[in-house]
Amino acid sequence: MLRLAGARLLGDRDFPAVRAVLAADPVANCMVSARVEVAGLDPWRLGGELWAADFRGSRSGRLPGLCFSGPNLIPLRGNASAIRSFADRALRRQRICSSLVGPAEQVLGLWDELAGEWGPAREVREDQPLMALGGPPEAPGDPLVRPVRPDELDRYLPAAIAMFIEEVGVDPRAGDGGTSYRARVAELIASGRAFARFEGGEVVFKAEVGALSRSVGQIQGVWVHPERRGHGLGTAGTAAVVTRLVTGMGRTASLYVNSFNGPALVAYRRIGFRQVGRYATVLF
Repeated sequence: MLRLAGARLLGDRDFPAVRAVLAADPVANCMVSARVEVAGLDPWRLGGELWAADFRGSRSGRLPGLCFSGPNLIPLRGNASAIRSFADRALRRQRICSSLVGPAEQVLGLWDELAGEWGPAREVREDQPLMALGGPPEAPGDPLVRPVRPDELDRYLPAAIAMFIEEVGVDPRAGDGGTSYRARVAELIASGRAFARFEGGEVVFKAEVGALSRSVGQIQGVWVHPERRGHGLGTAGTAAVVTRLVTGMGRTASLYVNSFNGPALVAYRRIGFRQVGRYATVLF
C-alpha cells in the first residue's frame, strides 16, 4: 500500500499554513489554537509538537493533515494516509500522552493504527457531541457563580479533584501526590478561568475554561456537588460561565460531552448550545 514519506515536525516557518487549518474550524481546533496563538510552533514553548502529514502541502500553503503531540495526542485533520503517517511517527517512541482526543473520525482512525502497540485503552469514548454557542445563553445564569480567587485554591481543589475522578476515572493526585494537578488548577484560577458557586465555604458548582483561543473558549470540568444535583445548579452555573465567555470575553462558548450523559445534554441544549461536530476520546 502506498504510504506517505512520513509526518514531519513543523516549525515557525509553517505558521501561515497552520493558522489556515486552525481558522477553518475554530471550535473543533480550540485546544490547539489556544497553544499556538501564545507560543507559536516551537516545541519547547508550545509544550508539544505539531506534525504535518505532507510537507509539500505546507509549502503550497495547505496542510492536508495536522496533528498535535503533547500531553494529549490531537489529530485535527487528515485522511487515512495522513492518519497512518501520524501513527508511524507516534510509534517511533514511547507513549507520552494520557489520551487521544479531537474530531472523532481522526481520533478513531488513529486509534485503529495505534491500538496494536498502545492498547488496550482504559476507555474509548466514541461519541462526544461538540457543542457551541455564540450568543447569550437562553437560560438565566446563576448570579452567585464568580471567578475563583487565588486565596480560595484550597477550598476549590477538593471539588476539582472530585470532578476529575468522576469524569476521567483516575485520581489526578496519583504519581506525584497531586503537585502537578494543583499547579494546573492554580494556573486556571490565576488566569481568571475557574468559576464556582460557594455555599458555606464549600464549592457546590464549578466549571473552568480549559482552552481559550482568540475566538473560542472551551468549557470543561462542569461539576455539581452530589448533594445538590437535580436542582438546576448545573444549568444556571454553566449559563453564567457562558455569559462571561460571550459577553465578557467576546468568545464563542464551546464544550464537548459524552453522548450517554443525557442530563448534561438536556441542560446544555436548554442553555442554547447546538451540536457542531463530534469528538472522541481514548483514555489510557
